[in-house]
Amino acid sequence: MELYLERGFEQTTVAEIANRAGLTERTFFRHFADKREVLFGGADALKQLLVGSVADAPDPVAPIEAIAKALEGAGALLQQRREMALQRQSVIDTNAMLQERELIKLASLASALADALRKRGVDDPAASLTAEAGIAVFKIAFARWINERDPAVLPEIIRKLFDDLKTVTAGGP
Repeated sequence: MELYLERGFEQTTVAEIANRAGLTERTFFRHFADKREVLFGGADALKQLLVGSVADAPDPVAPIEAIAKALEGAGALLQQRREMALQRQSVIDTNAMLQERELIKLASLASALADALRKRGVDDPAASLTAEAGIAVFKIAFARWINERDPAVLPEIIRKLFDDLKTVTAGGP
């Protein structure tokens, strides 16, 4: 991350990353397919966390609440790593290829959440709509959290935005 911030993503080589980490390039490639994966390596763990949370939600919980709780849990983890999240996002924001990869990651998370809802018996299009809405809330909450000078706690931002979504969809202001 330091190299990406110092030199820029495009100018940083795998050899430099490996050297800074005290590894060989061969060892680097055992852990990462390419230098982009340094930024996206945790996506599978995040997906498992979200899907597990939805799967473990009590039966009477509404699908949107199961998604909200899962995303609040992910937000709590990110809250603990705020500085790293800020750095990661600043690198992604400077590169269109990384921005595209981030969107692919979010789409994959939405798909996984929709599948988790289907396993709970939620039919489509409700499962897909709920999962996509949840990822939209998360994306907006994350952007607010990253861009505020004195940010609120990410899970609280997520909860407030879910409450706002419920108000809007119920015909409120």
